[in-house]
Amino acid sequence: MNATTTPRTRFLQLPGGSLAFDDTAGPGTPVVLLPGMLDTRLEYRHLRPLLIAAGHRVITMDLRGFGESSISWDDYTPAAIADDVLALLDHLDIAKAVLVGHSYTGASVVKAATLAPERVAGIALLDAFIEQPPANALMRGAVHLLGSAVIAFPKVWGYYLNKMAMPTTKPADHTQYVAGLVADLRTPGRKQATRGHVRGDSAPVGWTVGFRSPALVVMGSKDPDFQKPELVAERQAKVLNARKVIIDGAGHYPMSDYPQATADALLPFLAEVA
Repeated sequence: MNATTTPRTRFLQLPGGSLAFDDTAGPGTPVVLLPGMLDTRLEYRHLRPLLIAAGHRVITMDLRGFGESSISWDDYTPAAIADDVLALLDHLDIAKAVLVGHSYTGASVVKAATLAPERVAGIALLDAFIEQPPANALMRGAVHLLGSAVIAFPKVWGYYLNKMAMPTTKPADHTQYVAGLVADLRTPGRKQATRGHVRGDSAPVGWTVGFRSPALVVMGSKDPDFQKPELVAERQAKVLNARKVIIDGAGHYPMSDYPQATADALLPFLAEVA
């Protein structure tokens, strides 16, 4: 399977809508990959084949409001996404899995692990938010645009992805991929989902209390979303009693700009928790 293909889309029907996912069988530890804010499961298009090649069962899921999942929901928060992940494990009859959260969904996998620790073999955070950082200028501007119902937001998000998110290197298909995301933000009804994500609390106070699952913190050294990425990773690792891996040169999307280094960080952890 090459990096640009994805398995057949399947759907999980929930009371509020449907969630799109794919499931590639393998004998190794099941791994659920959750994309970040405003993205789709294709965010993992370059990392997924590396995990599959190592023998793991890999499931990727589109979040509420994006990708092939239903657009309209009454709740887009990380807490709701945590419930979705556990529902997906039930649907697939998976007793225990490793949950990987990126950015916005870092809080989701922490929440899932505190809700159902017996279902979570471990969690991995990729440049994730589990504490509320000071909003950077771009995000403050984005929230203002959304609150004012200004249609310029997709262009702002495209600028962030093209010019800021991956400062040292980008995958070969980056321009085409970002163009697709920007166009998707203009889909009728998507503004509601976008507001739900941007305004969702990605770092609820107290979520890490009682957390006891094995954990891995992966952070790009050039992540523009954090003033001092390595210090953020160190704090997260301390709170979660986690192993920490810094990927030199990576931005906010290490699975895209440094997929092999991200796989090299994940695979030993997956083997350990298995």
